[in-house]
Amino acid sequence: MPQQRRRIKHEKTFQERLAEEALRFREAAQKQPPGLAQELLLRRVRQAETALHVNRWLTSPGLQPIRRGFLQS
Repeated sequence: MPQQRRRIKHEKTFQERLAEEALRFREAAQKQPPGLAQELLLRRVRQAETALHVNRWLTSPGLQPIRRGFLQS
């Protein structure tokens, strides 16, 4: 018998969860001294913000082509 996936009912939208995750990582990075730990947290911030932008782009009604240099930092 195949195992059934657990379903989770989210109370917040995907965008809200991504924005909160980016904020949480940014706050944690600010508490760290400069170094590897802070850089890793800031990388997670950028990943969450990029995912947020891509999600907005994909769910936009006009679905415009992505701008050149959009994902470069």
